[in-house]
Amino acid sequence: SVYHRHVVKSGESLSKIAKHYYGDPMKYKQIFSANTDILKNPDLIHPDQVLVIPKL
Repeated sequence: SVYHRHVVKSGESLSKIAKHYYGDPMKYKQIFSANTDILKNPDLIHPDQVLVIPKL
């Protein structure tokens, strides 16, 4: 289920976003998995993309 929606800002990475929401940068894989409709590579995210942050 959806925990939050996050608008990507310049300079962010999935690991930084994971650390913000979960306190653990390695949980970036769960964010990537929840967003495979718009993300093809966990290292390529762009400002203004809206990511689903899943409940863990």
